[in-house]
Amino acid sequence: MTGILSEGEDQRIARCVAGCKDAALGEILRTAATAALAAGSVLRDLYDKPHQITHKGAIDLVTEADVAAEQTVLTILREMGGGIGFLAEESHASYATLPQGPVWVIDPLDGTTNFAHNFPFFAVSIAYAEGTTSKVGVVYAPMQDELFCACLGSGAWLNGRPIQVSGVAILQDSLLGTGFPYAIAQEVEGVMAALTRLLMRCQGVRRTGAAAVDLAYLACGRTDGFWEINLKPWDTAAAMLLVSETGGKLTTYDGADYTPYIPEVVASNGQIHAELVGQLADFTGGKKEQ
Repeated sequence: MTGILSEGEDQRIARCVAGCKDAALGEILRTAATAALAAGSVLRDLYDKPHQITHKGAIDLVTEADVAAEQTVLTILREMGGGIGFLAEESHASYATLPQGPVWVIDPLDGTTNFAHNFPFFAVSIAYAEGTTSKVGVVYAPMQDELFCACLGSGAWLNGRPIQVSGVAILQDSLLGTGFPYAIAQEVEGVMAALTRLLMRCQGVRRTGAAAVDLAYLACGRTDGFWEINLKPWDTAAAMLLVSETGGKLTTYDGADYTPYIPEVVASNGQIHAELVGQLADFTGGKKEQ
């Protein structure tokens, strides 16, 4: 697998693998990172070309790049074998119950709308999970060439260098990220009320249009908190591990335990979490695991 990568890319992955305390998880991280870089190369090649765009919903797009990147990821991950299942946005998106065994959770192009408009913020997201617990997480932003990796119990890295969340201690001093759901017409009142409330209590709010990127930026200290509703497991399964392994915290809007199968999340550097939950608890959907 490593033959498809440049020497520099191999070194980024090698530093992360060397930092994993569990050797088996380190090899899983190597596979996931290799797949993410390969898919990212596909996305870069297709980025400024005419796109074949179809609609899964009124504003929920899929392009030829989503499909090509996912096939690249699946081909590489299948080489590992081992009876690992797949939950992937474009081809393996159905789950009637919560996964019980090992599973790859894949978003080949988080930020499809950005990609379709040549707005360069999007990512490949790959998690290895056992049940609902992510044990390896990789997020690769190809246009910035930023490879985020995390291994359970071992920390997280950006391009092979350790990262951690910010030290901002109060909401008033924070920079936050958020996202808007595809079903915005049904959710607009609550979404805008929550945004209005937090806009008045922080230094600013940013929206990249890709939850995996938002959470990766939180994990490396570029922002201090994040919230969003109606997310899917592949949106957060990898990036949530980046946050938790760098000292951050993730819950539902009302402070309950979070997994990627709950469609609302508030994440933070930990220090401002109580304040964030205090502002968002009124907006919880009360949606628990399926």
